[in-house]
Amino acid sequence: MKLRLPDLTTVCLENQTFELTDSLSFDGGFVSYELTDRLNIKLKSEKQGVRFVWLRWNESLRKDVKILGDAWERGYGDLEWRSVDPARRMPWYMAISNGTDSVRNYADRLTECFGVGVLPNALAQWLCDENSITLCLDVRNGCACTYLGTDILDCATVFFKEYETMSAFSALKNFCHVMSPAPLLADHVVYGSNNWYYAYGRSSHEEILSDSRFVKEMCTDADTIPYMVIDDGWQPNSVDAPWHIGNDRFPDMKRLAEEMKAIGVRPGIWVRYLVNGRDDEPRKVDTFPEEWYSQRCSKTLDPSHPGVLNYVAETTRRFIDWGYTLIKHDFSTYDIFGKWGFEFGEHMADGNWCFHDRNKTTAQIIKNLYRTILDAANGALIIGCNAIGHLCAGLHHFNRTGDDTSGYEWARTRKMGVNTLAFRLVQNNAFYGADADCVGITGEIDWKHNRQWLKLLSLSASPFFVSCKPNLPSDSEMQDLKTAFSLASRASDELIPLDWMETVTPQKYLLNGEEILFHWDD
Repeated sequence: MKLRLPDLTTVCLENQTFELTDSLSFDGGFVSYELTDRLNIKLKSEKQGVRFVWLRWNESLRKDVKILGDAWERGYGDLEWRSVDPARRMPWYMAISNGTDSVRNYADRLTECFGVGVLPNALAQWLCDENSITLCLDVRNGCACTYLGTDILDCATVFFKEYETMSAFSALKNFCHVMSPAPLLADHVVYGSNNWYYAYGRSSHEEILSDSRFVKEMCTDADTIPYMVIDDGWQPNSVDAPWHIGNDRFPDMKRLAEEMKAIGVRPGIWVRYLVNGRDDEPRKVDTFPEEWYSQRCSKTLDPSHPGVLNYVAETTRRFIDWGYTLIKHDFSTYDIFGKWGFEFGEHMADGNWCFHDRNKTTAQIIKNLYRTILDAANGALIIGCNAIGHLCAGLHHFNRTGDDTSGYEWARTRKMGVNTLAFRLVQNNAFYGADADCVGITGEIDWKHNRQWLKLLSLSASPFFVSCKPNLPSDSEMQDLKTAFSLASRASDELIPLDWMETVTPQKYLLNGEEILFHWDD
């Protein structure tokens, strides 16, 4: 389908809905289109707040096709090519393709891609039926309308592209570069260790130094310096503020970073910016002004408030002053919306709440949060976890693109890790470094399974992290780890899923032009 103006534009305002065909004006405002090789969409509404803009193109769907959409934030083992479903909501982009990538004869292949450029000012999703393509732009402020005043809102930039005689994977990878022409990428390969999937929050200063020595030993044949990321458990309250000191097991966070560097690793640190009180505890009193808190939840902070953004920046600068060169921030989407990605219904926000700043859309507010973190990081690398992919592309170096793998449950690693890596590998180095999560090594998962996940991840040229319980691997397992770290440190392989149009956990891949097979269920 070639890009053209939509056949119907519907604008949902605070008190009225307008269906626009010939004229794109309505009482107090307008929708404007600028059509070149892309479609730029702008919205003005002086008299009423804005909620949604719907665009519909009347077009008959080709026969015998499958359709793939993206996810709002992380994938949850649920990314897949499916047949036509008019009720299916597909965030950010959609691909429609015939045939299969399993057969490497692409003479009759056609993949059509539909998407919005990264960093839009609206939350975008696609719908598709046999007779139309529809784009919904959510320009609300939380669950309420956004008051634009006299401003004109740049809602989004739409792209349609057709790719012939190539695999669906290659087509979608090319399209990701179209949607994201200027990604923020690290100037070196990022790989190493994260202590979460064996420690699960139970660690200490000395254990982190031991982890650092272990990962350094694994990387004697590596080309670049590895990272050692300290996950949740260093701060006084588990999964909760404050972030200005460590707990009794982490008495001096600055000294710890210095000692990690002396061992020969790059220190990273985990944080959850927008929470002040666990679900099972009363909120800590007098920590922040009352107006900093979200309308949705009395224990989470509102990222549209200038004071909250200053607090986030101050916290980030503190980590940099301590000496950490990578910051992994977590839970922000959950803390804003109160739901995980798989729990979102028709839209991300539901209920009856809005942000402190009523003049910005939800997308603008979230982008401002991400930009605040990046600016305060002063050159340190940023990994988002539970971040929104289309809104952090260009503002984060890396994004955790799937839900948690496991150090104890192979079924979880297979579901989350394999699905995430295969289906979001198209985003790697186009949007950001696409982090499919760790290899958790605790002895609870049979090595024949973990060895395959380790191999797949190390060959993907995406971020590579291992969580390994100290003194656990055997000599042969240590050799597997060293080989994987060596491959990951170079990030020079090309890995492409082949059977991803038939299964949610692909087993067949093309590695540097040669087919390889994994056996996830043995």
